[in-house]
Amino acid sequence: MSQSVASAANTDSASDRLQTLGLTLPGLRDNPYYVHHRTVGSSIYISGQLPYNDGELLGQGVVGRDVDLETARELARHAALNALAAAVQAVGDLDRVRIVQMLVFVASTPDFGGQSNVANAASELLIEVLGENGRHARTAIGVAGLPLNSPVEIQMVCTAV
Repeated sequence: MSQSVASAANTDSASDRLQTLGLTLPGLRDNPYYVHHRTVGSSIYISGQLPYNDGELLGQGVVGRDVDLETARELARHAALNALAAAVQAVGDLDRVRIVQMLVFVASTPDFGGQSNVANAASELLIEVLGENGRHARTAIGVAGLPLNSPVEIQMVCTAV
């Protein structure tokens, strides 16, 4: 675990840790075709989130061709932050969110092979903010393309604690 993950995880609440990291949860725009989350029993399914910030897609292209690894990692962090915002919509409070599973889709060249490294940035953010509630099962998948030519999309399953 990195030093920043360990130090952030020692702060009192998830909201405090988010603020310590200099981050805020973004507002999510409504979509007429889908909802950002759906609760079934104790599970909360978070729709795939792209790396938007204030309504602007932060990057486009294919990782390993148009987008470098560090940029892809930063985009994954933004997508994870949007997924957290959807989870908070569902449960009402960041401190009540527990991540169960995360799927990270990376639009990448066939020979890229660093999808897990891109996904690690999102995992680190979740642990920095949520502590143990941010640890999760995970799959990182390389795909040929994503909506709006986004390099990264993140989908999650959460539960309320």
